[in-house]
Amino acid sequence: MFVCAGLAAPKELKNTVMPKDVNKIRVIDSHTAGEPTRVVVDGGPDLGVGNMAELRDRFEEKAHWLRTALLSEPRGFEAMVGALLCEPTDPKSAAGVIFFNNSGVLKGCIHGTMGLIKTLEFMGRISTGSHDIETPVGTIKAELREDGSVSVTNVPSYRYLSNVEIDVEGFGKVLGDVAWGGNWFYLIEGYGPEIKLINLKDLSSFSIAAMEALEVANILGDDGSKIDHVEIFGPPSDPVKSDSRNFVMCPGGEYDRSPCGTGTSAKLACLYASGKLGPDQIWRQGSILGTVFEGEVMPLEDQKVIPRVSGRAWVNGETNIVIDPSDPFRFGIG
Repeated sequence: MFVCAGLAAPKELKNTVMPKDVNKIRVIDSHTAGEPTRVVVDGGPDLGVGNMAELRDRFEEKAHWLRTALLSEPRGFEAMVGALLCEPTDPKSAAGVIFFNNSGVLKGCIHGTMGLIKTLEFMGRISTGSHDIETPVGTIKAELREDGSVSVTNVPSYRYLSNVEIDVEGFGKVLGDVAWGGNWFYLIEGYGPEIKLINLKDLSSFSIAAMEALEVANILGDDGSKIDHVEIFGPPSDPVKSDSRNFVMCPGGEYDRSPCGTGTSAKLACLYASGKLGPDQIWRQGSILGTVFEGEVMPLEDQKVIPRVSGRAWVNGETNIVIDPSDPFRFGIG
């Protein structure tokens, strides 16, 4: 049964009620190109009815406990992304979903959508073909292909600002583009540490400093939202397999193990706006781990595009999360 209803939350957290007995939350885990997704399929909080944007707001206000319980130690870890499976408002849709991570709720998540599609297949809810998924930023289409890969048609994406200069502490002047791909991104190329796993600590420090510089400079998206993702690009590790390699820092201070679906969408929009990618071309975006997403664009007006991003996800676990009132860390550590 689809959720968005069930377990109440603890009274020590805002606008919540402590569960009296031991409760269970059923989750199915997957990873997409190395990036984990934990989907809540039963036992989730009661968010009432509404579209995914409304339910997302209620989740943010009342269900902080679920996010910390699932994604924090001792059950989870900082890089894990959560997804609450919800009843869709349109019966033609396969599902509704709210994504969240270690720092809060997310607007969209392409790698998580790929994981969700493989989870729905694992549950026997869907088979190969095209499926509508309702998200807080709109309904997106996801295709489960015969070879097991998943293609996600994202929301309209676009480059908002180009060659935006910021002063990054410890690194100096940096130029980058601001783009929307379902989340807001600052995209950097030609600055910062070389994109290799051995440089993980330096890449993290540089991207977090860039995020802080954006905030200090009051550089925002065109809707006034914080730019909460930084994406650094460099040459591919293997030109035969990919066209570029990236490092993506997400809100909460953890990097994306996958090439990042919304980040790839933002990159595609920038490439199209610069005349470097046509509607008949495939862009292969490599990750810090060497995994690859393939992307293409369908042009709209005003240099906006509809990105389509394809990749692979694998279900790798199914369990019941136990919320025991006597457990001091039932809602996570920290």
